[in-house]
Amino acid sequence: MNKNNTPTTFVIFGVTGNLSKQRLIPALLDLYAKKLLPTEFHLVGFSRKTYTREEFQKFICEIATAKEYAHPPELIARFSTHARYCQGMFEEKEAYARITETLAILDEKEINQCSNKLFYLAVPPMYYTSIFDHLASSGLTIPCGGMEGWTRVLVEKPFGKDLETAQELEKQLSTLFQEEQIFRIDHYLAKETAQNILAFRFSNILFEPLWNSTYIEKVEINLHEQRGVEGRGAFYDGVGALRDVGQNHILQMLALVAMEDPKELDATLIRRERSRVLASLKLRQPTVENSLRRGQYKGYRNEEHVAKDSVTETYFQIAAEVDNERWRGVPWILEAGKRMPETKAEIRVYFKKTETCLCPSGAEHHHQNILTFRVQPDEGISVTFWAKKPGFSTDLEPQVLSFTYKDSLLEQQLPDAYERVLFDCIRGDQTLFASTEEVEASWRFIMSVLKHWHTVELKDY
Repeated sequence: MNKNNTPTTFVIFGVTGNLSKQRLIPALLDLYAKKLLPTEFHLVGFSRKTYTREEFQKFICEIATAKEYAHPPELIARFSTHARYCQGMFEEKEAYARITETLAILDEKEINQCSNKLFYLAVPPMYYTSIFDHLASSGLTIPCGGMEGWTRVLVEKPFGKDLETAQELEKQLSTLFQEEQIFRIDHYLAKETAQNILAFRFSNILFEPLWNSTYIEKVEINLHEQRGVEGRGAFYDGVGALRDVGQNHILQMLALVAMEDPKELDATLIRRERSRVLASLKLRQPTVENSLRRGQYKGYRNEEHVAKDSVTETYFQIAAEVDNERWRGVPWILEAGKRMPETKAEIRVYFKKTETCLCPSGAEHHHQNILTFRVQPDEGISVTFWAKKPGFSTDLEPQVLSFTYKDSLLEQQLPDAYERVLFDCIRGDQTLFASTEEVEASWRFIMSVLKHWHTVELKDY
C-alpha cells in the first residue's frame, strides 16, 4: 500500500460541521499518525464561523483529544500546525478569492510547487451548486497539469433526491470536472467487511460455484439503527429512509454480493460490474404492492422540525430481484429502519436445503446453511452449518464458523471507513466510489419503488 507523497492540500467546506468533527478530521489525524499522508500536507478549513488560525488549530486539537483512541498530545499538536482557516459563506464570491489567495501563498511560499488539491464538500446538498460554480469561476478546479498538481472533488451522498436531480448534479459535475476527478462517497463501500466481499467471493473456490439461483434461496440485506433522527428532523423529513440509505448504502452492498467477476482488481472494471447489477434490478412480481412495506416509528412526528402530519417513512422493506442469468428468481429482501431493536448492518445469504438429509429417522428436515457478512458492529464473516451432536445420538445441531476483525486485529484499531475514503482519493483509486452509471442505475430502481410508494400503507412500529 503505497502513499502518494506529492504535496497535497485538503480543503474542507463545512469544516466545523458534524461530519468534519466526527469523521473527517479524526480520519486525517489517524492517517497522519500512521504516516499515510503525504509528508507535505496542509488542511484548509472553510466555514461561516469566524476563527483565527490559532483558534482553528485549537478547535482541531479539541476534536482530536476527544477521540476514543486518543493520540499523544505532541502528535496532535504537530498535526494541528498543518491547518489554516478561511471564513466565508458558501454563496459568497469573495470567500473563494480568499481561498484562492490562501492556496497560492501555500504553494508559492511554503511548498514551492503547485500542490495537489482535494476539495471535500462536507455540506448539505443544497450548497453543492453554489460551491461548484464558485470553484469553477475562481479557477480552483483547474489542475496544474501532468501527474502532479491534480484537483479532485469529494461529494457526499445523497446524489440528488430523484433521478432528475441526480442527472442535473451529474451534468454539472461533468461540465466542471473529468470523471477521474470526481469521487462520489458512499462510505459503506469503504467498510472492511464490504471490501472483503469481493475477496471472499473471487479469491476462494469454496463459495463462488454455488453463488447463483441454483443453490441460493434468498438474500437479506439489513441496515438497522437503534437511534431515531437525533436532531436531523428538518433534513430527514424531506428525505425518508428509502432515499437516505436505500438508494445508496443498501444498493451498493447488494451490488457487491450480486456482481460478476471483474477479472481484475481494476476500478473501472469493478464499477462497471456494480452498475450492470444495479441496472438489472427490479421489484419482485407478480404483485408490486406485495413487494413493498413502509413504516414510521412511534413518536417520530413529535421530533423537532418534523411535520405533525408527516407521512415520511423511517422504515422500509423491499422485495427485489436481480434480473439476470445468475440470479433470476432469487428474492433480495432489502430492509432499513430507525428505532429498531438493535443497530446492525449485515448481509445474510440463505442457501437452499439439501434434497436429502442424514437426519434421525422421522426428524423434520429444516437444515440450511447461512452465510453472514456483518458490516457493523463487530465486522466479520460467519457461516452456519450443521454437525452431529457429540454422543450416541445422530441428532444434528447448528455450528458457526466465524471470522471477526476484532479477534484478528487483537489490540490494533480497525481503520475507519473515512480513512480509506481519503487515502484512496489521494491515490486516485476510485474503486470504492460510485460512478455516474451506478448513481443513475440506483435511482432508476428507486424511482420504480417511489412510483408505488404512497399506495403502500404507512404502519406504526
